Amino acid sequence: MKVSVGGPLKMIFRPWVEGLENVPAEGPAILASNHLSFSDSFFLPAVLDRKVTFIAKAEYFTTPGVKGRLTAAFFKGVGQLPVDRSGARGAGEAAIRSGIGVLERGELFGIYPEGTRSPDGRLYRGKPGGLARVALATGAPVIPVAMIDTEKIQPPGQVMPKIMRPGIRIGRPLDFSRYHGMEHDRFVLRAVTDEVMYEIMKLSGQEYVDIYATAAKRQIAEAAKADREAEKAAKAALAQAEREQAKKEKSERDERDERDEP
Repeated sequence: MKVSVGGPLKMIFRPWVEGLENVPAEGPAILASNHLSFSDSFFLPAVLDRKVTFIAKAEYFTTPGVKGRLTAAFFKGVGQLPVDRSGARGAGEAAIRSGIGVLERGELFGIYPEGTRSPDGRLYRGKPGGLARVALATGAPVIPVAMIDTEKIQPPGQVMPKIMRPGIRIGRPLDFSRYHGMEHDRFVLRAVTDEVMYEIMKLSGQEYVDIYATAAKRQIAEAAKADREAEKAAKAALAQAEREQAKKEKSERDERDERDEP
C-alpha cells in the first residue's frame, strides 16, 4: 500500500513534511493528529517509512458484495483496524484495546483526539478517553501531529480533488510516564489530553475551540436547519403576500369594470 497508494499520493500532491526526525525508527509510539479530512489517514502514513495503524468503523470491513470486499481489503492494506461503534462506551473500549494491542507489538498507533473531522477547519477539544488511557496504560510516547490544508484538497460535495500541496508538521514526543497507573483518573486524563491538544494547536496554527467537534457539528446542523426553515417560511410569506396582492388587484379591476358598464 505504501507503493500503490503512498507513492502516487506523494508524486501527485507532493506533501511537505517537517519533523520526521521526531518519529522513532522503531518501538511503540502514538501519533496524535488533528483531523481535517478523510485523506489524513493516507497522507500521514505515506510520508513515514513505518506502518501506522488507525481505527476505522467496522462497516468498512463487513459490507457484503464485491465492492465491500474490495473496500475491506483496501482499509486493511492501509493499516486500519475495525471497531464496532454500536454503543458509544463499547466502541471506546474497543478502540482502547485495539490501540494497546498495536503498541504492545512495538508499532505506531494513529489517533485523532477530536474524535471526528473538524467541521470548519478549527481545532476542537480533545476527547480524554482514548488517547490518554492508551498512553498511560502503555507508557508509549505521544507525538503531536498537525495536518495542514488537507481539507482544501476535496471539500464536502466536491468530486474531483484539487491538486495542491498539503503539509504535515510533526512535533517532539511527549512523555507522560509521570502519570503511570493513573489511567482511570478523569482529571489526569483531561490534563494529558489538553497538553497534547495544545501542542497540536501550536503546530497547526489553528484557532482552538473549547467544545467537542461532535457538539459543533450538531450546532452547525441545527443552524443550517433553522436557516432552511426560515428561508422556507420567508418564501411562504412572500407567496402569500403575492396571492393577496393579486386578489386585491383583481378585486379592484372588477370594481372598475362594474363602474365602467353603461
